[in-house]
Amino acid sequence: MVQGVGFRPFVYRIASNLGIKGTIENRNDGVIIEMEGNDSLVEVFVSTIKKDAPPASAIDSVEIEIIGKKIRFDDFSIIKSTNISDSITEISPDIAVCDDCLADMTLQPHRISYPFINCTNCGPRFSIIRDLPYDRSKTTMDNFVMCETCHHEYTDVADRRFHAQPVACNNCGPMYSIHYKETITNNHAEVLQLANGLLNNGKIVAIKGMGGYFIACDAANEDAVIRLRKQKKRDAKPFAVMFCDIKTLKKYTVVSDAEEKLICSWRRPIVLLEQTTPLATSVNYQLDKLGAFLPYMPFHYQLFASSKLEALVMTSGNISDEPIIIDDAPALEKLSSIADAVITYNRDIYNRCDDSVAFVSNGKTQLIRRSRGYVPAQINLPFDVDSIFATGAELKNTFCLGKNNKAIISQHIGDLKNAETLDFFAESAERFKKLFRCQPRTIISDLHPDYLSTKYARESGLRHIQVQHHHAHIASCMAENGINEKVIGVSLDGVGLGTDGAVWGGEFLVCDYTSFERSSHFNYVPMPGGDKASKEPWRMAVAYLYHYFGKDFLKLDIPFIKNLELQKTKLLMQAIDSKINTPLTSSCGRLFDAVAAICGICEKQIYEAQAAMQFESMIAENCSEFYSFESISTLSFENTIKDIVRDVQLFVPLEIIAARFHNTLVAAIVETVLKISKQHNINIVALSGGCFQNRYLLEHTVDALSRKQLKVMIHEKVPANDGGVSLGQLTIASFLIKGKK
Repeated sequence: MVQGVGFRPFVYRIASNLGIKGTIENRNDGVIIEMEGNDSLVEVFVSTIKKDAPPASAIDSVEIEIIGKKIRFDDFSIIKSTNISDSITEISPDIAVCDDCLADMTLQPHRISYPFINCTNCGPRFSIIRDLPYDRSKTTMDNFVMCETCHHEYTDVADRRFHAQPVACNNCGPMYSIHYKETITNNHAEVLQLANGLLNNGKIVAIKGMGGYFIACDAANEDAVIRLRKQKKRDAKPFAVMFCDIKTLKKYTVVSDAEEKLICSWRRPIVLLEQTTPLATSVNYQLDKLGAFLPYMPFHYQLFASSKLEALVMTSGNISDEPIIIDDAPALEKLSSIADAVITYNRDIYNRCDDSVAFVSNGKTQLIRRSRGYVPAQINLPFDVDSIFATGAELKNTFCLGKNNKAIISQHIGDLKNAETLDFFAESAERFKKLFRCQPRTIISDLHPDYLSTKYARESGLRHIQVQHHHAHIASCMAENGINEKVIGVSLDGVGLGTDGAVWGGEFLVCDYTSFERSSHFNYVPMPGGDKASKEPWRMAVAYLYHYFGKDFLKLDIPFIKNLELQKTKLLMQAIDSKINTPLTSSCGRLFDAVAAICGICEKQIYEAQAAMQFESMIAENCSEFYSFESISTLSFENTIKDIVRDVQLFVPLEIIAARFHNTLVAAIVETVLKISKQHNINIVALSGGCFQNRYLLEHTVDALSRKQLKVMIHEKVPANDGGVSLGQLTIASFLIKGKK
């Protein structure tokens, strides 16, 4: 990855310091350096490039060839970029503004308080690029003609802004405007003054960000946050909060060294942290984790510097489940109904990109949403995946393109459940194909026939292969860990169509890239109402209780039963008996839902995984007890459910029940994996699926399996949830295609 990260001037400075002569050229197939010098200097030159490369760059390989005759260069120079083939170098993700640029905002006369300051080490990249090679004319900066001062910096190889494509200043670059009460203000100082006046007084402001619009309000003002929820129709899903600096962040959360390194990195993701000091209750009520991040645009720093605020709610600027808005006209039309003012700027966003979300487990980054700061960085694979396009899953969708031995995964697309998101998917797919010089010959989708991603694949006209959802989960974990042998895959999530037509989600697979054997799974339970059950956990609670207690479950002396609507419950039981819209499920997610409802924690979900997240937040510390279960040919939690009912009847604290239930899942996973390991003589275990975003479950499972001398693989480069499925689809398809040749 050398496009737009200051790689050529970095090499130029090394060559100049060492007295090496030659040229460096940034081609679309890589960086080409021709040089001459004595052997010892050449060795130092190459090792320094590898060792001290710019932070956002990445070098996959260095190939050295000795040229037979001397070229006799006069000096070392940077020559014009060329486009010689369909090969590509990596494109830089968007990079958080660097400290040097923040300092320049107070030092450089032409950039005093300039809100779009950037250099070769920071600024927008992916969000503004239209094509390769990465030159200004192929970005959305092409409408801004550099002033004489900026042009001098841009062409001075010794300057930090040499060939920084978005380079600009107060005299020649984009600027902000604020739209408030039928007026438009363009003066930047007035924009900031008005924005801060509004935010300080509990108002809501929509702001054009790096990869799309976001909506902000004071995170300590309960009335403002409640109003934002009401206006955006987002009843309970937690909001992310941007803090003014790391020192302030530590006043509100516990931050480990690994978490601090991640949250302060140039990628600047939202990081889930343990909250210690409250903000507005409505930011993340009933949860002990806070999605926190730090400023990454100059404008963010300016907002905090000129206000009294320490933290701002920063949520995506969109309506309902639609993609984040990137264009000014739709933003003014749609977001004005939510926000008191809308702040725009006059540079286009070409590639929309939400904020990335992550957490740290055992010192390792676990991605929940892979987008800004990570996309479009590629994943190198030990095998060829060329000309394959994987359409991903329905929820948390990403797609994945294969280019030679590289997997190129899209930004977070979202849930493919409406026309707007499908349009975003299709538009981004075409842009990736053009940008990365890739024309797929094979397209891959999930098994589910009704997913929009499957329909897209079916209608593409390409050779179409369908891949089972949980096999793709495990293949994704294998691929990013560079494994090409049989593994025991544990895939725990909410929903995925199985090969038997049931809804899978608690799966133990023995698999490689070409095939899988379902060695065990959670016991089947009816899922009354189909997809409706995932939004109403009380349905799964009734299903589990009816399944294990029979009709007598209605006599159980627990609050959940007393609060049930008897008529609705009887209709649900009749549907189960008649097998009307009650598909069987082995889903771990639905088991979480059932237990949370039985315990009275969450009977209806306003957002995905709400019940499980609230349940995880309750876990008592230092409780190692677990409930009984049976792991024979399948995993039965009948005894677990009965033990939980008994604990509820005995008024056992919910914190203890939560700990015992989580520990039960860990124990059940370990016992089942050990049986499969012994039976198949396999000691590698891959963990995947959205349930492993439960930090307690992940950490305790990894620890328990490792203590049994098993090699455990987890995700780091792609999410364990459905955002990583497209990578698994891609790798499986590659092996299936090879097997057909």
